[in-house]
Amino acid sequence: MIDLKTIDDVIARGPYTDTWESLSQVQVPGWFPDAKFGIFTHWGLYTVPEYRNEWYSRNMYIEGYPECDHHRATYGPQSEFGYKDFIPMFTAERFDADEWLDLFAKAGAKYYFPVSEHHDGYQMYRSELSHWNTVETGPHRDIIGELREATLGHGMHFATSNHRAEHWWFMGHGRDFESDVRGPEADVKGGFYWPANPEPDNQDLFSVPRPDEEYLDDWLLRVCELIDGYRPEMLYFDWWIQHDAFKPYVRRVAAYYYNRGVEWGVPVIICYKDDGMAWGAGLFDVERGGLSTATPYPWQTDTAIARNSWCYTNSLDYKSLSELIVTLVDAVSKNGNLLLNVGPKADGSIADHDRELLEGIGAWMDANGEGIYGTRPWRFAEEGDTKAAEGSFADQTALEYTAGDWRFTAKDGDVYAFCLNPAGQATLTSTTFGAYHDGIRAPFHGIVERVEQLGAGEVPFERTADGLVITPAERPGVAADVPVGFRITIR
Repeated sequence: MIDLKTIDDVIARGPYTDTWESLSQVQVPGWFPDAKFGIFTHWGLYTVPEYRNEWYSRNMYIEGYPECDHHRATYGPQSEFGYKDFIPMFTAERFDADEWLDLFAKAGAKYYFPVSEHHDGYQMYRSELSHWNTVETGPHRDIIGELREATLGHGMHFATSNHRAEHWWFMGHGRDFESDVRGPEADVKGGFYWPANPEPDNQDLFSVPRPDEEYLDDWLLRVCELIDGYRPEMLYFDWWIQHDAFKPYVRRVAAYYYNRGVEWGVPVIICYKDDGMAWGAGLFDVERGGLSTATPYPWQTDTAIARNSWCYTNSLDYKSLSELIVTLVDAVSKNGNLLLNVGPKADGSIADHDRELLEGIGAWMDANGEGIYGTRPWRFAEEGDTKAAEGSFADQTALEYTAGDWRFTAKDGDVYAFCLNPAGQATLTSTTFGAYHDGIRAPFHGIVERVEQLGAGEVPFERTADGLVITPAERPGVAADVPVGFRITIR
């Protein structure tokens, strides 16, 4: 069993120490900037009710919340049927890790990030630190272990995320009225709901009640147990590690993880949001958003196929295939990767529409992937009036792109140009490649030798004063608003 002495010994051996100065020397794994596209999954007990979103475990204990009313109407009072009582219902009878990874690989993903433990505190893997895990309860299977084996078997990179930090307060509202959270499972370390503290202002970095040493040690041990047991190439934390109390513990877990990576001979890195780590000590991630310009550093956006939930529910507000592909292209043009979340159903199956969207992305990648994988930003990232907003949670309203909106990437001397919404037009014009005219130079002042439509072959083009005018080939079976890519060969 992992213990604090083992953690301290690994940190002491180095080469990384638990200081930002040392941790900021970590390098992004070499495969990551080429991979461009990964899959995220949120799947756990919170999926069983299939209601609203993955915060069901918190919200079912807050009087006046829809989850609270729904729970009482569907399952009975929280004092008689609490969140823990979903565990026997979580049998995962249709879960097949290889079937999931077949689909993710078909979608074109190069890496995979399942959630190992969400805010609810239920571990999706084998643990010696808590009995509340999928091996000892529920499906009686090592879910993360099976997913890791399937991921590696498909030639993809395995990563995982841990969202336990918020468990300090996540179940605390259950103490406000008669519920099972008032029982021993909240009062004793190791209990399912423990410690169930009152919820602070969860955006305040100094909020109280402040996580104490007992809880923080437990958090550290759980994460290090996960690292040793499953050897992820990347590790992701949700936002609450930003709290002041977590700072020394985040440094310790990072030093432990990075040193383990050195021991394994496998480059590893932590993904973090906002300013949860010092700059350069991990990989910067933007939740449900992006950046407005190309960057010299690799980064990632994590978003979901639905606007209103990370897990599967019966009321998902799905994004369109076009919007998902635009998100990918926009991120890649700015040196980012897309980590796209899908939420499997409670029984372990993947819903038909989720599958349809992933297969649609895969079909698009089959035609256009050469302009995505292994590319880097060109000297111009974008063209057009429609621009993605900077920062997190910018995906709640779909932007309306036009045939005048383009994104660019570069590889092997070629430029790749993606029209974000061809809209069925007979010709498409990129003003960036306009010809020299009346003493005015276009942004690009070179010679275009050939234009090829990705997946279709060489297509006619003409450089005019207005721009590079391309006559695209037909795309049978592809919606008019789905982006189209071109390889532009420069003489």
